[in-house]
Amino acid sequence: METKTFNEQEQQRRDSMQKLREMGINPYPAPQYPVNATAKSIAENYDPEKGNMQDVCIAGRMMTRRIMGAASFFELQDATGRIQVYAKRDELCPGEDKTMYNTVFKKLLDIGDIVGIKGFAFYTQTGQLSVHAKELTVLSKSLRVPPIVKEADGKVHDAFTDPELRYRQRYVDLMVNPAVREVFVKRTQIINTMREYCSDAGYLEVETPILQSIPGGATARPFITHHNALDIPLYLRIADELYLKKLIVGGYDGVFEFAKDFRNEGMDRTHNPEFTQMELYAAYKDYIWMMDFTEKMLEKIAVKLHGTTVVHTDGKDIDFKAPWRRIRILDAIKEYAGVDVSDMDEDELRATCASLKVETTPSMGRGKLIDAIFGQFCEDHFIQPTFVTDYPVEMSPLTKRCRYDDRLTERFELFVNGHELANAYSELNDPVDQLDRFKEEAKLKMKGDDEAMYVDYDFVRALEYGMPPTSGIGIGIDRLAMLMLDQSTIQDVLFFPQMRPEK
Repeated sequence: METKTFNEQEQQRRDSMQKLREMGINPYPAPQYPVNATAKSIAENYDPEKGNMQDVCIAGRMMTRRIMGAASFFELQDATGRIQVYAKRDELCPGEDKTMYNTVFKKLLDIGDIVGIKGFAFYTQTGQLSVHAKELTVLSKSLRVPPIVKEADGKVHDAFTDPELRYRQRYVDLMVNPAVREVFVKRTQIINTMREYCSDAGYLEVETPILQSIPGGATARPFITHHNALDIPLYLRIADELYLKKLIVGGYDGVFEFAKDFRNEGMDRTHNPEFTQMELYAAYKDYIWMMDFTEKMLEKIAVKLHGTTVVHTDGKDIDFKAPWRRIRILDAIKEYAGVDVSDMDEDELRATCASLKVETTPSMGRGKLIDAIFGQFCEDHFIQPTFVTDYPVEMSPLTKRCRYDDRLTERFELFVNGHELANAYSELNDPVDQLDRFKEEAKLKMKGDDEAMYVDYDFVRALEYGMPPTSGIGIGIDRLAMLMLDQSTIQDVLFFPQMRPEK
């Protein structure tokens, strides 16, 4: 067996851990510790005139330390922030035995160790809010040296900023970068606001399967696994759409789910193979109603996070105040690419792509060819929230045909800052039409399009029992968090983004 080697500092910490054990001090004691205050609660509630907070018990990580003989100061960091702790030898050790201070505190504790402090709040002579320690308890010995981030002259030194290390060791990133912790607090606020908005509208939050026999609800390449007991392949879901619509068939007027979805595709600043999506389906509604619903929900999120509908992100001010611009996809292509593709067949579209220098593959059908032109020439223009609507049938196999033109569908995609944020339909509820659309997708799969949909006969059977007119939407939570929190990559809003294996 290979022997683990430690650097000098790591070995010193292990030696200190052993010395603590030899002194009868457990460096990892039982988890119960009677915390009754936090750095934030002391900062917000301590009033020296009232003489309150004279019996506080806090716990956290030692982040800085200044030892000055018989008295010392250190910063303690908990989940709410940092607070200074004042430790005086004769108060930590009121008797003759000064071991707790002279040996344990001064020699065997290190930056990064987690300790508990019992004492009282006070202001130092320089006006610094602090906790005067009367008792110190070792709660967890840190065996690795954390990054020491220092601030001096208004500048941050030795910050933990390397993206590879930050994403791979997110626990260290969160430990030393308070702004990163705040990003994830606000991400949760985004989800909670959406959950509250949908629940208040009367819709039911549900859960649907992650392991699926047919990966449906989107055009994407799935992850494949195997179920040993049933001896069948199973797929990690690429969307939860079809199961949620089955619940509408079953009689619910509205359902929504915050879902982990998985797509076996490339990774870049806006794509991770595992991502979070909120999908909502509402009976007796259409895509026009869903545009209004979406505007109001995202407007509420912006105000909740920032106190205004204007969000500053990527160097731009984006205003989520409703109403937002609405433009048909074919009109957008005509405006920004300078071509009218509305009546072109597949061969004409392929020739047009070639003349526009849009890359294509032989497996791409009419829908993907139109989407490729749109992606190259149009998306970057939609900085302010914009609904792009009325996609051709070939681009939307699960969508109801447009009431004014059956070559188009009642679909919109929401674009903000040049990126798709949401995808929504008036849902196709004609089982005959749906089966035909699935079969067209199957033809594309035979041509080599591994993102084309499978034929889902169970979903068609559900539609044959009758699904009311329904509108549905999927909103990418990760991209929404990037946008609302001014983060440049999807990795910055995921606790643990997918990484290449560590060497």
